[in-house]
Amino acid sequence: MKINEPGFMPQEEHLLVPIQPESLLIGIPKEQSEFENRVSLTPEGVYLLVERGHSVVVEQGAGISSGYTDLEYSEVGGIISSNRDEIFGCQLVVKVAKPCEEEIKLFKPGQILLSAIDINSLDQEYINSLRKKGVTAFNYSKIIDEEGRASFVRSMSEIAGNESITLVMEYLNSLSGGLGYSMAGVTGVPPLEVVILGAGTVGTVAARLAVALGAKVKVFDSSLTRLQRLRDHIGADVYTCTIQPRMLSNAIKECNVAIGAMRPVNGRAPMIISTEMVSSMQEKSIIIDVSIDNGGCFETSELRTLESPNYIKYGVIHYSVPNIASRVSRTASFALNNLTSSFILRIGEEGGIENALNRNEFLRKGIYIYKGTITHREMAEPYGIPFTEIDLLL
Repeated sequence: MKINEPGFMPQEEHLLVPIQPESLLIGIPKEQSEFENRVSLTPEGVYLLVERGHSVVVEQGAGISSGYTDLEYSEVGGIISSNRDEIFGCQLVVKVAKPCEEEIKLFKPGQILLSAIDINSLDQEYINSLRKKGVTAFNYSKIIDEEGRASFVRSMSEIAGNESITLVMEYLNSLSGGLGYSMAGVTGVPPLEVVILGAGTVGTVAARLAVALGAKVKVFDSSLTRLQRLRDHIGADVYTCTIQPRMLSNAIKECNVAIGAMRPVNGRAPMIISTEMVSSMQEKSIIIDVSIDNGGCFETSELRTLESPNYIKYGVIHYSVPNIASRVSRTASFALNNLTSSFILRIGEEGGIENALNRNEFLRKGIYIYKGTITHREMAEPYGIPFTEIDLLL
């Protein structure tokens, strides 16, 4: 190689420029979605952010459903406001449920939105109205940490697994019209039989609790790897099986409780329990369909609300309410706060959203709109909306 070839040409020295932290103005709106009782930041999270130099504007009453008063927020440095224009005029707006149409109208170009959103439940009009605002939007459920784990999904799934067993205990007792069984094992009494569909986080947590209480638990999943992992976590006290139609049908017929926690495939939970299988169950048996968030895995499941959560079909008690985590809004809010506060701190410490996205690939996974441009294929293609991968935009 000759001395004047590019590899030997003098190069400019790239100096390391220190990152200047950025102070953010954060808005916490009061949730407008019916039965959404969580709040994106608790007073503990607000205190942490204010201590680090950020400003937090909290809409009046935003934390009431989670048991947090305006006074608690103001005592840690939060600014209480009843002006929605002021809340949605903040640099970064953090909320739980997706913004409704009235809230979208309040956004301005260049703002950052952090919320949960089910991409498969959106329509073209909603997507276009959000896109035209020129915002940069993140989806809680798509944000991953440095180790590749979806922290929001995992936390809410743990809560859903816990609550599914709590619900079973509520509906088993005679006063609730149930079978009159105790979930906990009693010496000399046959154990309750529980079938769990899905060996993900929800299924694993539910199975662990049910086994600890003394129930006889059978877990079915399409993935042998997930079943092996569940067995490693719980031990040999749980029966595991891949989804074999005949064995599954027999297990459903014999069980007292069935919990649906199947992972979605292409945005939809596989419906693996037919009406015929449900009708074969013992009268007053219980179905808890946690998968109703993604369409449900029981053919008899109906979308219900926390106001009217249960119904009876073929003599079987059904519970199929999305967002079970809202039943324990304070616990769920604290879990959500852990993710929200660390997300905001990262953006501030990196010197703003641009630097944070460029330096952290795992943050980019959670973005679905960047300055008005759709970056998520699944959101754009069904409606013929153009999209650009986020890596090409940065």
